[in-house]
Amino acid sequence: MGRPLPPEPRHGPRRRSVEGRRGGGARGFWKAEYDASLGAPLALSLAENGWTALNLEYRRVGSGDGGGGGYPATFDDVAAGIDLLADVDELTDAERATVVTLGHSAGGHLAVWAAARARFERWSPVRVPVTAAVSQAGVLDLTVGLADANAAPNVRALMGGDAGSDPAAYDAADPARHLPLGVPVRCVHGSSDTIVPLSQSRDYVAAATAAGDDATLTEVAGDHFIVIDPATEAWERTLELLEALRA
Repeated sequence: MGRPLPPEPRHGPRRRSVEGRRGGGARGFWKAEYDASLGAPLALSLAENGWTALNLEYRRVGSGDGGGGGYPATFDDVAAGIDLLADVDELTDAERATVVTLGHSAGGHLAVWAAARARFERWSPVRVPVTAAVSQAGVLDLTVGLADANAAPNVRALMGGDAGSDPAAYDAADPARHLPLGVPVRCVHGSSDTIVPLSQSRDYVAAATAAGDDATLTEVAGDHFIVIDPATEAWERTLELLEALRA
């Protein structure tokens, strides 16, 4: 688990915290081979823009380095990583007061999931609550993912089976089942994404707003990876969303 802090932010002293997690690449989802290095460029960009950034590593699905995850181990690691912020002496109370989770693809799923973890005995009590979440092309409905040929084997690998095999696990792990969430959610998704369909974000936002949540979708031109390229307009728009969340 890495915690890059800016030596001197571009926009003044550090304010607030962003805790980030990366997802999988092409059809990778929660797989072991996709590690925290994917999130490093974004963490550095966040630090340059005045955020304290934690690039969180966790056990993922598969064997070898980074493996040993799946439900519930992956979720345990994410919850523990966020709560670790309570023990970081360098953080101010102001930084801990606003904690935004951000993640891409499988990481987008975990970013939104983390905001609901206090509801479940396994991850309670929560020491550091999530105050907002940003999902970059996230898999926000695991049950719908089971009907998608691309996502289904990866969802089953994460959860250890279909929804019917362990309904309680899906209830705990699926962000679509946690509405209303009670914290703002910002979804950013490429219009030509062929890995995680745009409907994952669109339908989540529709259901969240219908439940009374503050949720928005920012649709950007590009594919699944456009949202994690810090040189793109998509990332600039994500930075704008983040800035509004800490205003």
